[in-house]
Amino acid sequence: MTTTLLRPSEHQDRRSFLLQRAQPAMTGLIDGSLSTLAPIFAVAFATHQPRYAFFAGLATAIGAGVSMAFSEGLSDTGDLTGRGNPYLRGAITGAGTFLGGVLHTLPFLIPQYHAALAVALATITLELVSLAWIRWRFFGTGFLRSFVSIAIGGAIIAGVSAMLGAVT
Repeated sequence: MTTTLLRPSEHQDRRSFLLQRAQPAMTGLIDGSLSTLAPIFAVAFATHQPRYAFFAGLATAIGAGVSMAFSEGLSDTGDLTGRGNPYLRGAITGAGTFLGGVLHTLPFLIPQYHAALAVALATITLELVSLAWIRWRFFGTGFLRSFVSIAIGGAIIAGVSAMLGAVT
């Protein structure tokens, strides 16, 4: 990422954008992408029924989105921290959480178990690449470092969930 000199007002505008829009969206996308893996893969491996995994993922994405919206919206008023309107931050975080969770849930609409699993894994890979790119683009973190960090979290969650699903 190249650094450019910004005027003070441009610097403040960028900082406000990062704090009030990009960071809540990123928090939501990461949380949704990771937190929904557990129920989806546990149900998928336990039942081998894609539709059950779909409903587990959809319910989790909705619940996590609402939970994260309230958590972010109630975490601070934004007055002291400069993080902006709590309702807007909450809406951004909640929508990001839902989106992050529902994207890899949608492949479980495919009725064939192995095909649904393969498409879901491909979707998760695209999500991880996208999250790493967003972190690189807006937060100046290294792409590879971001990808590996997020992938490790996802692998831990998916692995534990798959094991739980396999023992039932």
